[in-house]
Amino acid sequence: MILLDYRDKRPIYEQVVEKLERLIVSGGLEPLTKMPSVRSLAMELSVNPNTIQRAYTELEQDGYLYTVSGRGSFVTAESDWRENKQSKVLKEWKNITLQAREAGLPKEILEEALRQAYAPDAAGAIDISEAQHG
Repeated sequence: MILLDYRDKRPIYEQVVEKLERLIVSGGLEPLTKMPSVRSLAMELSVNPNTIQRAYTELEQDGYLYTVSGRGSFVTAESDWRENKQSKVLKEWKNITLQAREAGLPKEILEEALRQAYAPDAAGAIDISEAQHG
């Protein structure tokens, strides 16, 4: 079930992309599952079909969905979307690392932040002041 937040400043299609991506990654939508038609999902969410089409197109570009002409959209096999996601995240990580270097952050701080992120009890938040002093 997808719940949209109309107070969210992001466009509706971005919210749909995020929710469907989460469902796919979490296993809520299993690989090779047929997606609802654009029209039916648009009716269910009370949004314009173009909004759903845009979300499906983005999910297809990101490797989460594939389309079979005349049959509809399907969830991609996990190995395919996971590889694509990892590649995208690695590219983003490299860009952020270059920005950190340009901002003067020492490599040791980044290494500590990375260790914290991979710690078994990591809550996901990195405290830079803690990394600088610890």
